[in-house]
Amino acid sequence: MDERTGLPVVGMVGAGQLARMTHQAGIPLGQSLRLLADSLDDGAALVARDVVVGDYHSLEDLLRFAEGCDVVTFDHEHVANDHVRALAEVTSVQPSADALRYAQDKAQMRRRLTELGVAAMPWIDLSAEADPRTSLLSFGGRVGWPLVLKATTGGYDGKGVWVVDSIDEAQPLLDSGTSLLAEAKVEIKRELAAVVARSPFGQGAAWPVVETVQRDGICVEVIAPAPGLDSDRADEAQALALRIAVELGVTGVLAVELFETSSGALLVNELAMRPHNSGHWSIEGSRTSQFEQHLRAVLDYPLGATTLTAPVVVMANLLAGADDVIPKRIDERVHHCMARWPDVKIHLYGKGFRPGRKVGHVTALGEDLAEVRGRAVAAADYLVNGDVTA
Repeated sequence: MDERTGLPVVGMVGAGQLARMTHQAGIPLGQSLRLLADSLDDGAALVARDVVVGDYHSLEDLLRFAEGCDVVTFDHEHVANDHVRALAEVTSVQPSADALRYAQDKAQMRRRLTELGVAAMPWIDLSAEADPRTSLLSFGGRVGWPLVLKATTGGYDGKGVWVVDSIDEAQPLLDSGTSLLAEAKVEIKRELAAVVARSPFGQGAAWPVVETVQRDGICVEVIAPAPGLDSDRADEAQALALRIAVELGVTGVLAVELFETSSGALLVNELAMRPHNSGHWSIEGSRTSQFEQHLRAVLDYPLGATTLTAPVVVMANLLAGADDVIPKRIDERVHHCMARWPDVKIHLYGKGFRPGRKVGHVTALGEDLAEVRGRAVAAADYLVNGDVTA
């Protein structure tokens, strides 16, 4: 407990943009996150008061960081599960190691969701097979090529995911020593995300289901609510996400990434047990942002309303281009972006610029989808490229 404020101390392992925006959401609640940062140059470490520099791979550093924390949570899933269990012996940890393992290991996630009868692509855990090549050949013969191979741990934003057209193309990955699972490549209409929150008390809350627009495996836009999604299908997606949160024991924010097939079926693709890129729009677009909700949940406070603040909300990510261009001109571009689109909200993460990296996002709100989306995309393009596309 913080003796000055009388409020609990929340520690977050990781100091990237998710921690930065969680810190921002905590300020009205009297919170100043305690952060375990790799460096004082990390995006959240630049703005928070209480920063511990350490290595999240080190149990010693994690335990040192947790001293004085009433609850510890995470802005990524990369802390070793055994370390999460050790942390839970000295403080409250939300979500728990038992829940986090399903976000840390895709094979465990697939296995558990299959047990629960949750619809997903046909899959096989190659790391559990005595002869992965033969098993992959057999699997491909059953479901058809191409196949999607995924690293069971550590992948994100398209990293650790490969589409292979043949066993020969898959062989270098099989020989690499990477723990892999294989999934059938399904034809999809679009990608959706159902973001929910759950508290230790058991209260749940769900935001409207959103459409996520992907390019090269990276989310570039999020549209809330998902346009043209049948209300029954939206209810199904929200109920599914809440059910997964309960069955897996998730506390805090849970993002369930979904494929919508041409038949309208919803298939679970990935899980994230933390604030997620598909929920950034909620800062301006919802009565309670995912970041405030995550804090409410891990502190076991009552959860907030998730109703939209406008009929349409669009978030567009800022993906860095040439790293010798943006830093020199970003202030000028922010100036002109604000002048041209005064209602568009800009979020910069305080991150170093390198090509393809998410360095911020913009959010636009309104009533007409085409118009709102046009403003968000144009503002994002201008900030990154100096181009105006709408």
